[in-house]
Amino acid sequence: MSDRDLVSEDGQEIEDMQAEAAGLLLDFVYAPLLQDQHVRGFLPAPSRAPAVRAVLGGRHECSPGRLTAYEIPLRAGEELRTTHDIVGLLRAVHTGTHIYSANRVTSVMGMDLYLVDPDQVQQAPFTTDDWSATLLRCLARPSTEHVTSQLRGFLFREGGLLRLYMGSDEVVGVVAADVRPGGALTALLAALPSLLGEEWRTADAADDPHCQYLVDLTDW
Repeated sequence: MSDRDLVSEDGQEIEDMQAEAAGLLLDFVYAPLLQDQHVRGFLPAPSRAPAVRAVLGGRHECSPGRLTAYEIPLRAGEELRTTHDIVGLLRAVHTGTHIYSANRVTSVMGMDLYLVDPDQVQQAPFTTDDWSATLLRCLARPSTEHVTSQLRGFLFREGGLLRLYMGSDEVVGVVAADVRPGGALTALLAALPSLLGEEWRTADAADDPHCQYLVDLTDW
């Protein structure tokens, strides 16, 4: 592989991550990212730099002087940061007091722009609601055209549980599945269609009129 091919491959990785992060941060245009702060912009860094710029401010705010932009590098050594990392860093840098040296504070398009050094920031954790939203988004907008199960509804439950209401090619009607959103979402998404039909996992859902039966996947 030539140096040009390597550069092209690296650039494509950055572009794909920028696109993935933009899709995730759309959730925080209407729902606050933290407290009263919403995402008011998301920008690919200029000159194809391996970074993104997120703009935070009050809901409906458009005045540049009342918005704050943060540039976050996408590279972490030889790896790329995840979209979850970007959310965690944004929450961390926009709370509390952070001291930036003069060469890390600038402006762009009338907004204050802070160049974030992730090594100097204690990243905020991804919340249960964040994991739930990620899971629901993947189920509602599957990346493949061939799917054997379909999200028909959902309900947040006590104890950090999420109830999914699923239609399936294997089952007549709607099946409810209780899950505990967390880091193994890819494995759960891949296994979910087959898990819905495992009889030993099923239980009567007498208190829930919205499904045929319930599948307990909280310990899966």
